[in-house]
Amino acid sequence: MTEHLTAAPKPTPTLPDAQTVTSVTHYTDRLFAFRCTRPRSLRFRSGEFVMIGLMGENGKPLLRAYSIASPSWDEELEFYSIKVPDGPLTSRLQHIQPGDPIILRPKPVGTLVLDALLPGKRLWMLATGTGIAPFASLLRDPETWEKYEQVVVMHTCRDVAELTYGADLIAALPEDPLIGELVGDKLFYYPTTTQEASPRMGRITDNLASGKVFAELGIPPLDPATDRAMVCGSLGFNLDIKTILEGAGLCEGANSEPAEYVVEKAFVG
Repeated sequence: MTEHLTAAPKPTPTLPDAQTVTSVTHYTDRLFAFRCTRPRSLRFRSGEFVMIGLMGENGKPLLRAYSIASPSWDEELEFYSIKVPDGPLTSRLQHIQPGDPIILRPKPVGTLVLDALLPGKRLWMLATGTGIAPFASLLRDPETWEKYEQVVVMHTCRDVAELTYGADLIAALPEDPLIGELVGDKLFYYPTTTQEASPRMGRITDNLASGKVFAELGIPPLDPATDRAMVCGSLGFNLDIKTILEGAGLCEGANSEPAEYVVEKAFVG
């Protein structure tokens, strides 16, 4: 059951690079999201990540890379996280409350940005678990909808409850005052589970390799002339997806050399 906590923002703490948590939402015993104040100086491209964390018991910052889930125009920052019981950071981060301080190093980087892709017709966003976070940013950015005729979101989790964050995001897009009209009929959402029974099941790799997703959505198979892809998941998932994409003729791009697909290498979860 989703539990949402919110509070009016408090003055930013005096810790170095600290911001203030403004709201926290717990989706499952493994997943939660939170929002915090945004440094006035922070500029980022939708899809990038920053280092965030808490002060360690030794007085030194304990930081990890987190994709910014909010779009570049948002006045606050949003993050989506797993809860790891014995994780050095997430074991503590999952207990934050509105008003608490959080450390944020305002130096955004990352490969899941529109600039790293060549122009195309169709954009595939392929994510497992909390890997949907950078896509939550890109899906709420007008540039995504201006550049592509179709946007396909494939998100896979173990059970239905773990899909909630992404499902809520997708459901809100058509009503978004900034991009709702741009979204129109361009969006294709393909959520699947791998353990709990649901209307759609199976791993992203299997549904792509078998052609099932193309048949069910009425979309042609991957073609380097028209299709672009962004990948964010575990290391194993990323490697498997790269094999499929390159088998279809797509080449990996980067900020310095745009191509047909990009992979977020900083994501762990």
